[in-house]
Amino acid sequence: MKVTKAIFPVAGLGTRFLPATKAQPKEMLPVVDKPLIQYAVEEAYAAGVREMIFVTGRHKRPIEDHFDMTFELEVALEQAGKKELLEVVRSVKPDDMECIYVRQAQALGLGHAVLCGQRLVGNEPFAVLLADDLMVGPQGGQPVLAQMATAFRQQGRSVIAVQEVPEDQVHKYGIVAGEPAGGPLIRIERIVEKPKANVAPSRMGVAGRYILTPGVFDEIRNQPRGVGGEIQLTDGIAGLLRREKVFAYRYEGKRYDCGSKEGFLQANVELALAHPDLGPGFRDYLRQLQL
Repeated sequence: MKVTKAIFPVAGLGTRFLPATKAQPKEMLPVVDKPLIQYAVEEAYAAGVREMIFVTGRHKRPIEDHFDMTFELEVALEQAGKKELLEVVRSVKPDDMECIYVRQAQALGLGHAVLCGQRLVGNEPFAVLLADDLMVGPQGGQPVLAQMATAFRQQGRSVIAVQEVPEDQVHKYGIVAGEPAGGPLIRIERIVEKPKANVAPSRMGVAGRYILTPGVFDEIRNQPRGVGGEIQLTDGIAGLLRREKVFAYRYEGKRYDCGSKEGFLQANVELALAHPDLGPGFRDYLRQLQL
């Protein structure tokens, strides 16, 4: 069972980054030299996804422009003989990748955003990637979604990325509990959206990567509004548990919470240090700051 479609919910207002996000989408904020959304799309592409479905709002046009052809720029680079930069620009959207955009008229929650993509997904398994969560696979290893895609092919059931979170952060996450199912897998028995620490079933928090079977759409559509008065994806997955196995996947790699300013800064520093061209000079600069 291959996963060839992915939904990117990108209709949020990005209020935690105001005023930087007043006139540009938070997903277009750069980490070193690429916008957040490009990291997520590249991760999906590496996992075999070729159909990228963006659930957008009316203020998210720059995302569409980013993955479109920029004729004037490409001509200017070609005439200037800047072949490396031309390849960088063209690599943003490979020829075999399709980008589709659908509007979410109201911000009614992550579950509602996913439901907006149902007609484009059809009766196929699909991935969901939250660009706020910048996921970096282990050095020399697979990206996170590619790890999950392998597990999905083996199990044929929904797979959700999880990580252990500090007790004082539990209330910020969907939390899962279940039984070990071999290797990095946990068969989920319970999933709860943003519980208080004293009633949370575990400290295994859901990260922003999902591979879901299409049965989740019916569960989302038929559920009442949950935490915050929103249609929660977590509640839809909880409904799916009643009729299908769902697995949590303890991924290898690191997650940067780029929905927070602290996580965004951490991602910029650590990915700059790992950059093959910028890393050495930036490391020397940081050493000088410590003197």
